[in-house]
Amino acid sequence: MAERAITLEVITPERVVFREEVDSLIVPGAEGLLGVLPDHAPMVAALKIGILTYRKDGERRRVAVAGGFFEVADNHAVVLSDAAERAEEIDVLRARQAAERARRRLAEREANWDFERARAALNRALNRLRAAGADTGDLA
Repeated sequence: MAERAITLEVITPERVVFREEVDSLIVPGAEGLLGVLPDHAPMVAALKIGILTYRKDGERRRVAVAGGFFEVADNHAVVLSDAAERAEEIDVLRARQAAERARRRLAEREANWDFERARAALNRALNRLRAAGADTGDLA
């Protein structure tokens, strides 16, 4: 671990996904990727669906986040998201099934399915697959 570290917390309404000391992180800001190193200036930002990447002990780790908010101050970073999963926690089969289901709904454009909800579900499922390092193949 570097001499100076950032305490990173990822929190959802259901649980604290994790709290760790990290060397650096990159979050999927609504306006683009945001890189954070120790002693970063205080900041608050909206997040989009994407992959939070962080480094700890020279190893890169990933977390799928479903949007939310990010705050950093005094070497303490907090991500608040409706859903977040570490790459190693993601059930790839379940995520693939969710992506396929959302793609079918988008293709069918059934009157009883909300197009925006189906598109958001597809984006979340594809994000989870990418975070887990799984092939998105013809789903993307």
